[in-house]
Amino acid sequence: MKRKTPWSLTGLATGALMALGGPALAEEPVKIGMITTLSGAVGYIGEDIRDAFQLAMDQNGGKLGGVPVELLVEDDGFKPGNGRQIAEKFMYDEDVKILTGIIFSNIAGATVPDVVDNGAIYISPNAAPSNMAGKECHENYFAVAWQNDALHEATGIAAKKMGYKNAFALAPNYQAGKDAIAGFKKGFGGEIVGELYTQLGQTDYSAEMAQIRAANPEVVFQFHPGGMGIAFLRQYQQAGLLGQIPMVLSEPATDAVILKAVGESAVGINGTAHWNWDFDNEASKTFVAAWKEKYGDRPITYYASQSYDTALLIASALKETGGVDDIDALRAALRKADFDSVRGPFEFGPNQHPVQNWYLVDIEMGEAGVPVTVTKELLVEGFGDSYSALCQM
Repeated sequence: MKRKTPWSLTGLATGALMALGGPALAEEPVKIGMITTLSGAVGYIGEDIRDAFQLAMDQNGGKLGGVPVELLVEDDGFKPGNGRQIAEKFMYDEDVKILTGIIFSNIAGATVPDVVDNGAIYISPNAAPSNMAGKECHENYFAVAWQNDALHEATGIAAKKMGYKNAFALAPNYQAGKDAIAGFKKGFGGEIVGELYTQLGQTDYSAEMAQIRAANPEVVFQFHPGGMGIAFLRQYQQAGLLGQIPMVLSEPATDAVILKAVGESAVGINGTAHWNWDFDNEASKTFVAAWKEKYGDRPITYYASQSYDTALLIASALKETGGVDDIDALRAALRKADFDSVRGPFEFGPNQHPVQNWYLVDIEMGEAGVPVTVTKELLVEGFGDSYSALCQM
């Protein structure tokens, strides 16, 4: 039998304040549990998730929506079992009612169902597997970044718009990798002359390079986040494929850390994005300026923007509820998405996943001698995901 989260009862003072027509402000800081990956070659992603969320808190004196908050952070070590154990500790030992931070879909799959089934709210700043967007959707589960298929579906749409008729697709053999290829194929609609699933954490892609060369596609789509992406792009160049077969990539394969690591070999690649550092809206400019002030020349990634938006979303809900004692009210406030996203237009679809714009970006050499993504044009407007129709909430 699953243990249930020991929800605290609403006090008389809280009731009195609510009777006066305003939210009751929490006397103790609201604890937010962050489970993220801080270890290994992908550890920088977890650091960005953690630090961008903390940045939003610091900008508001340790508060979100006027409510004092305490961020509890634990490293899942890139292991699904660890994620689940950390979640249990947060919920049962710390009475945490809002959790966030998971990067990888295999960890989300092992962790999120127990969180939401036990009455807590989980808000994803990254991982958003297809099953949780469709038939297994849950009223306590929100995805802020994207739905796993949707970001790659946009890349498929871009490849089709560029005139490519066939493609070779590669991704790691786990849920997000399967969603990536499924999404790309859906948006692309052309012939797939090769489809490969690599190992999660793989760093040697010599066999894959040989298969790409033999297939001789018009374009290559690959999804390899973090250190995997760095290794893939370097080896693609070393194999002499960069100048022969173009690539079109989604955000996780073109983040700022990857581009800095691979250098000139990334220049000329096309990609898609829901946010970029050069966006001309006030929320984004405020975020970019604050990041640069605090972290100097440290690259600013899509992951950081997603976590920052997650904090802003939580702030918008806490501003309305004053705390987390009334989960129904908190959930309703989150659904409104009443905040200014760094990516511009943002709302939740019926499955509580984003409806947002996607853009074409090019990778060019920046003024500092480091490749950067440059926004070129709007690709698709108000784009949701194909699983929302399956969600019965």
